[in-house]
Amino acid sequence: MAAVLEFADVTVRRGQSVLLDRVTWVVKEGERWVVLGPNGAGKTTLLQVASAQLHPTDGAVGVLGELIGTVDVFELRPRIGLTSAALADRVPRHELVRDVVVSAAYGVVGRWREEYDDLDHERARELLREVGVAHLLDRTFGTLSEGERKRVQVARALMSDPELLLLDEPAAGLDLGGREDLVSTLSTLAHDPDAPATVLVSHHVEEIPPGFTHALLLRQGAVVAEGPIDDVLSESSLSATFGMPLLLQHDDGRWAARRRPRHR
Repeated sequence: MAAVLEFADVTVRRGQSVLLDRVTWVVKEGERWVVLGPNGAGKTTLLQVASAQLHPTDGAVGVLGELIGTVDVFELRPRIGLTSAALADRVPRHELVRDVVVSAAYGVVGRWREEYDDLDHERARELLREVGVAHLLDRTFGTLSEGERKRVQVARALMSDPELLLLDEPAAGLDLGGREDLVSTLSTLAHDPDAPATVLVSHHVEEIPPGFTHALLLRQGAVVAEGPIDDVLSESSLSATFGMPLLLQHDDGRWAARRRPRHR
């Protein structure tokens, strides 16, 4: 399988702070990765680099066969599907859900004077059906619940038929029901052989959808472990990542973690 994302000794610095520290990582076609780590681990920075939004200070980054720094990122970005809180904040609250999704075909946020054909509108409707929110087609984005907005963002990220899908904490801010609905949606996507290579960033193992194949664990910008999820996700690696002794459970395709009780 060809690599869709390649980091080679990637470092990102801001002033005296090191946000990513010599990260080497490869994502191949058909793989579904979860990136786990505590606050400040560098997860969002990693996704900014992967989505060609941020250039590394040192090291090399290959995205979809192109070397960052030698390619027009405005031509590269439409090949990448992205969901993030920052992107959601840019969506006009009065925008119709159908337009939130279809405007991704042009890589814009907020519909202006672009012209879309019937195939574009049908694809937007089909994607909204796939993520379970087809009934929201004519609602405005600002009237949606947080869970509904997350699903609409996933549909939007898929609109351009991307070769790489990047999901930055898609379950953040959701209640239990909203999280479970989203995890189910992402699990269906993960099991679809035609779906793009996917990278999901999260703080919580409970948010890992069944069907995800690989894990990257980060702490203070550096890689703790990476590889096939069943090999990498262990009590020892997770404890090292979050800096505390943890118990880890894996049952019926789902993961759960809690702090190991102190012995009295």
